[in-house]
Parts: sequence; structure tokens; C-alpha cells
Amino acid sequence: MASMNSAKPKTNPFQGSTFITSAAKLSQCLIDEGLEVAFAGRSNAGKSSAINAIAQHGKLAKTSKTPGRTQLINFFSTVSEQQRIVDLPGYGYAKVPLAVKRQWENFIDAYLRERSSLQGLFLIMDIRHPLTDFDSMILSWSKQSQLRVHILLTKADKLKFGAAKSTLLKVQRDLKDLDHVSVQLFSATQKMGLDEARDKLSEWLDIETD
Repeated sequence: MASMNSAKPKTNPFQGSTFITSAAKLSQCLIDEGLEVAFAGRSNAGKSSAINAIAQHGKLAKTSKTPGRTQLINFFSTVSEQQRIVDLPGYGYAKVPLAVKRQWENFIDAYLRERSSLQGLFLIMDIRHPLTDFDSMILSWSKQSQLRVHILLTKADKLKFGAAKSTLLKVQRDLKDLDHVSVQLFSATQKMGLDEARDKLSEWLDIETD
């Protein structure tokens, strides 16, 4: 006999997500219509792993131990090609020429400023190194543009629970004046925070959930 307290597992609307196309410059992006949520973060913060965990697809977004492997904007459909996840190039200490880093930065900046279908940004931060200069730059820009931001403090399993919770509270305090920003703990390997992240993504992409 089933327990009266057993809860029905939530359906994952992103499980059928598929790759659509990549773009090396803004003119190569998909037609600017429908709804998109972009994922951005410093190189090696766990951005691709977060996308794969949310979609329950280990190879949807390419992961690598080498920072900066994502050099293109990659588009993925969710329940339809009109409701998309967008994987932006990782930014930071990748071992690439300075000119390439500047090109990436300009590419990301142009996408964030000019893409009218963009509904919000998932900003990926390694919980051990939150609020880097890059993160602060993105948050400042998002405030000016009135773009919603949801922060995933990734690799939360690398800290003890008390330390992870303390970091979460500190980041929330530091950003308390930014009412367009929300923050959560996340771990792709331990499946921590998946429902919360999926709920936020579903809300922004206008996807009905159970």
C-alpha cells in the first residue's frame, strides 16, 4: 500500500531539450522571436553542467575541465523552438589570446543588449568564488536594462551545508538592493536545487508545469 505522504515526482519540462544551432556572431543567431533564457558565467563555474542537470541530459551542453571551451552562442529548444535555453560563451581566465577574449566579451554584450526575445539571465557562480568582477559587471548591466537575473551558486556540494548556507545569505545581503535578482544553492552532481531552477526557468519561458 502506498504511503499517504508519498509525493508524485515533478515532471521535468526540459528533459526533451535539443540542440538547434550555434552562432559565432549576432547576425548568425536565430530569428529574434519567441522566448529565451540565457546562461552566463565565468569560465569553469559549472554553466554547461548546470544546463545538462536541469535538462537531465548529460551531453546537451558540452562540458570540459578546460576553461573557455564554449566559444559560441548555443541555442537549445525546450518544449518548442519558440521557448529556448541559450548557452553563452564562458568568460574569464581561459587560455586564449586577449583579442579572442575581447571578441567574446563584445559578442555577449551585443547579445544581451539587442536580443528582444531574452526574458532573463541565469548567472552561474562557483559558490567558492561568488561575485567576481565579471559577475558584478553583468549585474550592473542587468539593472540598467531591467533584465531579471537568477543566480545559481554552483558546486554547493564542495562546501559543508552550514558554509554553503552562509555564503547564500551573504550573497543575498550583498544584493539586497537589486530587486530583479534572485539567488539559490545548486549542485549538478548532487542534484541540489534542480526543482527550484526548473521552476524559475519554466516561469520565464512561459512553460506550464505540474
